[in-house]
Amino acid sequence: MLADSHCHLTLLDLDAGASVTDVLHAAREHGVERLLCVSVDLETFPAILALAHRHGEVSASVGVHPNTQTGEEPSCDTLAALARDRRVVAIGETGLDYYRSGDMAWQQVRFRRHIAAARAVGKPIIVHTRQAAPDVIRILGEEQARDVGGVMHCFVEDWDTARAAMDLGFYISFSGIVTFRNAREVQDVARRVPLDRLLVETDAPYLAPVPHRGKENRPAYVRYVAEHIAALRDVPAQVVFQATTANYRRLFAVD
Repeated sequence: MLADSHCHLTLLDLDAGASVTDVLHAAREHGVERLLCVSVDLETFPAILALAHRHGEVSASVGVHPNTQTGEEPSCDTLAALARDRRVVAIGETGLDYYRSGDMAWQQVRFRRHIAAARAVGKPIIVHTRQAAPDVIRILGEEQARDVGGVMHCFVEDWDTARAAMDLGFYISFSGIVTFRNAREVQDVARRVPLDRLLVETDAPYLAPVPHRGKENRPAYVRYVAEHIAALRDVPAQVVFQATTANYRRLFAVD
């Protein structure tokens, strides 16, 4: 059994006649029985929530991605109110992304709002970081994110960042990037993260793992991520399957 701890079902290209039901069926055939469909804006959140209510294996998060600059700006009260739905298991994705825009104060304000909302409802945080790790770790500490914990999603940082996040009670989640030949630093972290802090994800439709690199990603492909991490750690794949699924259930209070 596997859990895809981060995917975007509403962003998949389903114009070829496939449906979300087909995608979930393919995932089950690959052993993926739990999925977290992650919000990137408030406008598409109702569709995500509807999927979670319609499909028992799907859970939802609510949040606005740090790169989203259009649509409704989330308040702490709005996020907390939406997160009280029983199918919402996390706040996010949130965080900081300085890759294109540099150090933007407004991103930090939004990030702090998400952490406050998570603490208000007692649910974990899904954190996105890109070229902003020192500020992300600092703000998580300042805002007492340890009270709820969460996950550093699609992890591509160094071991020191992983260790600092784990010290704050966070899990480390690896995407298809860990299967890329040139991702040596990420692979080193994947070897070192304790099994009880490890998660796997697809970030579908993005970042498809080898052997599907360059194609649209699907939740079924999280199996390749887990198998690659098992090979890096020189353990049977089932060890990683079982550990990451148990971690998913524990962090997001699923089942």
